[in-house]
Amino acid sequence: MDRLSHPRVLEAPADNVPEPELDEHYASGYGIFGGKADKTAVLRFSSERARWVADEEWHPAQKGTFLPDGSYELRVPYRDFRELVMDILRHGPHVGLLEPEALREEVKLQLSQSLMRYST
Repeated sequence: MDRLSHPRVLEAPADNVPEPELDEHYASGYGIFGGKADKTAVLRFSSERARWVADEEWHPAQKGTFLPDGSYELRVPYRDFRELVMDILRHGPHVGLLEPEALREEVKLQLSQSLMRYST
């Protein structure tokens, strides 16, 4: 709402969409982006970061598992990668993205662009 520059009241009434229908469209994806989740990110967090990440809810349908080495594997459904990539990057070297490959490539691209800013 903070990005609306010229809001106005319309004459036509709003459509009343049932909450389950809204959830199916907006709540299945990751973060603020709507649309039904059609991909799953598989993340592995270091044992150092695992206990904190395990207490976070990234998504209502996430699935997390502690692994024998103390690391934590998190499966997160998503549709649009943008917000998910930001959340992955905030964990820096404490997270590895196992799949999908297209998301791995996007994270690598963002990391490489970040490194370029510091190489001058």
